[in-house]
Amino acid sequence: MKDEAPAGEPDDSAQSDEPLPDNLEASRTELNLLGQVDISSGENRRNENVKINLVDNSVLKDLNIRIGATATAVEEFSADRRYFGTEFGGAPSQPLHVTSAGSRGFNGSLYEAHSNSIFTARSFFQAGKVQPARDNDYGFQLNVPLWKGASLGLRGAQQRSRGNVNGNVLVPREDERTPLTTDPAKRDFIARALAGYPDEPPNRTDINERALNTNAPQGIDNDAGDIQLDQSWGDDALVMRYRFTGQQVDAFQLVAGQNPDTMTMSHDARVTWTRAWSSTTTTDFSVGFDRLGSLLTPDETSLGPNLFTRGLEGLGPDTSVPIDRAWNKFRYAGRVQQVRGRHTVTTGFEVVRRQVNGYESSSHRGGFSFRFDFGRDAITNLRLGTASEFFGSIGEVYRGFRNWDSQIYIGDEWRVTKDLTLTIGLRFAPTAAPSEVNNLSDIPYDCDCNNIAPRLGFAHRLRDGWGVIRSAYGVHYGEIFPVTYAQVRYNPPLSRRVAIPVPDLLDPLSSLGPDALDPNGRSDIFRISPDLVVPYSHQYNFTWEVRLKSRHTLQLGYVGSRSHKLLATWNSNRARPVPGIPQVTATVNQRRPDQRYFIIRETMNSSRAYYDAAKITFRTDNWRGLTVDSSYWFSKAIDLGADYTNTAAGRDSFSARGQSEFDVHADMKGPSSFHQPHAALWRVNYEAPRLSVQARWLRAAFGGWRFSTVLLLKSGTPFSVRTGSDGPGFGNVDGASSDRPNVIDPTVLGRTIGHPDTSTLLLPRSAFSFIDPTEARGNLGRNTFRKDGISNINAALSRRWPLKTDMALNFSAESVNLFNTPQFAEPGREVAAPNFGAITNTLNDGRTFRFLLGFSF
Repeated sequence: MKDEAPAGEPDDSAQSDEPLPDNLEASRTELNLLGQVDISSGENRRNENVKINLVDNSVLKDLNIRIGATATAVEEFSADRRYFGTEFGGAPSQPLHVTSAGSRGFNGSLYEAHSNSIFTARSFFQAGKVQPARDNDYGFQLNVPLWKGASLGLRGAQQRSRGNVNGNVLVPREDERTPLTTDPAKRDFIARALAGYPDEPPNRTDINERALNTNAPQGIDNDAGDIQLDQSWGDDALVMRYRFTGQQVDAFQLVAGQNPDTMTMSHDARVTWTRAWSSTTTTDFSVGFDRLGSLLTPDETSLGPNLFTRGLEGLGPDTSVPIDRAWNKFRYAGRVQQVRGRHTVTTGFEVVRRQVNGYESSSHRGGFSFRFDFGRDAITNLRLGTASEFFGSIGEVYRGFRNWDSQIYIGDEWRVTKDLTLTIGLRFAPTAAPSEVNNLSDIPYDCDCNNIAPRLGFAHRLRDGWGVIRSAYGVHYGEIFPVTYAQVRYNPPLSRRVAIPVPDLLDPLSSLGPDALDPNGRSDIFRISPDLVVPYSHQYNFTWEVRLKSRHTLQLGYVGSRSHKLLATWNSNRARPVPGIPQVTATVNQRRPDQRYFIIRETMNSSRAYYDAAKITFRTDNWRGLTVDSSYWFSKAIDLGADYTNTAAGRDSFSARGQSEFDVHADMKGPSSFHQPHAALWRVNYEAPRLSVQARWLRAAFGGWRFSTVLLLKSGTPFSVRTGSDGPGFGNVDGASSDRPNVIDPTVLGRTIGHPDTSTLLLPRSAFSFIDPTEARGNLGRNTFRKDGISNINAALSRRWPLKTDMALNFSAESVNLFNTPQFAEPGREVAAPNFGAITNTLNDGRTFRFLLGFSF
């Protein structure tokens, strides 16, 4: 668990002593780990007040919206790897085979890193002093020779973070802290709800009359370790490795039950046998077992049901909480590599058996939505106990799912001439249909057995010093996520999900009548398309790299992709205008065309995405101690509401929901949530020369220091403006809160709303108007505005002192967000809400310093 060192650091830097996962980005996005920062990419520490659930693709989606994509041209698409999403900076899939650590001698290292709130600057909105916080990160690495041909490698690390999360929350004013209803039982419920907000009056009325800047404690415990045994004899080698990663988060609660407490446990075991049959032929055979356990539970301060009130912070965690799941993967793989003259041929296979067991909620705690409705504002409706909607689920949803997938591949690297190399590959990756082990749920789609993925590339060295041109093309398949197909667990008869307009606060199911608990009663439906298949993309790139002088390199490149059959949820059976029935919230269920159900959510391959980027990179390699790597890229990413990270489950099931259930693609086509047209990244490393003075202490103290800095500049990612209510006078009253207003001042379109001092001027309420109840949609497009961009500098100062033979002491001091520059979050984007247009949060944290001391031997 660490902040990665800036690029350009040699292997003997202080940072190299930390025993970390091989790929920080892949580790934290696959396992959804909190508290990690890749400072070498210019990333800032995230503001923990930005809500996130640590499951599925949550961390990757958070990175995409907060940091954005990094245009990446993959020089060669290897046949044994999957590259879906790598054009955005993601890591390709890793083969199952484990390689030898390569170290046979006795060696190791120790490190300790510390950061403290006394070195931390206040974030932009923070009221009062920085609260006490500390972070200790320590670990070791040890390689021990055992017997002839055998060695043992051990690595271990722990991180203990204790501190306070600061943030702005919208809370009731002091004159809004008492219930207005006269019913004693309702008054008690509403009083408990209002008590869920901090007993403090708003203290940031300069940004919103209900804004409170406050603090709440949070603790994060990270544990990581692995053990690896390498044994070689003759032409054979055996590698056995076990790796554990665990995280426990005691989440902060700025309001009652805001975030779930989380425990993540990952186990990764591998055995690989490698044999060299000759100087030209080698084989690898491996077996592996992966287990990922995730437990998300509501905090003890949670009220019970969720309460969502427009204009106030919501009470309770995400509706998908609690989650108690265990994912197991049994993996088997083989590979043969043979050199034949100018050809290097690689062929192999992998078979994976997946087990998905556990309990996952879909509003099983229930929830009330208080909106601008009934001629009153949302907060008044909360105090009166008049909710616009109740949503909740009833029934047993523990399930066990099983499925197989596999891949067979062959690739050839053909050195046609000394200046031209061709790479050709083909993958066949069938995915079997999953099944529920106890036959409690049916999944209707069949095996996706035609997933053929060709790939082709070349590298050509031009004459007369004109450099090298490279190009690659490939078809790359994603996956149907377990959380996607597992939604069938929420269907009748074993589970029912209901949506009730204008519910009774104390007995919301009473309006359903005597069949309220009937397994075959009216319910929301989660359908899986019988034609569901694995999403895929065509990815292609071209680069030209030329060396200008001995130490200077220029690279021009293009990256593009076209992604098809992306997962998305189609929300249908929404209420429609019906002659003779009033178009009001209370009649939503009466106006649904299929009276057997409420909302019908169907998961299908209904989205597409397009990405194009031009990139220029200039590098200077160790010129008088100076190394520079600078890049600029111009890009565009658009989709139909769902991108390559979409699971079509949970919150993702609403990302592609149009204002109406008709003509959805025309309504939703727009910039992707991570679209940033302009981006620049500079990495600079300078190593001071060794001093030639005679005094040894002067040479040791002042010579050989290394300074590293990273500058990241990016446009902000886009956001949409919504009406803020589906009720009459605001939306189309179809039972789905996805309405956008009409724009009456088109000069506001495309604006960057990037600073709290100007946000309400740049995004005035007067530029929009609400739609009529019978209008299908407003004319404002999706993602037509942009939030604040990124302007961040990270820096590090490090030094290595050789001690005795093969021993060294390493020190580094790192700063994240050196100049304490805020990256503002999007403004309030619901026109009907009191905070519309006001920026009340940042996406990043204030400046921090971290100090690391390491010893290697």
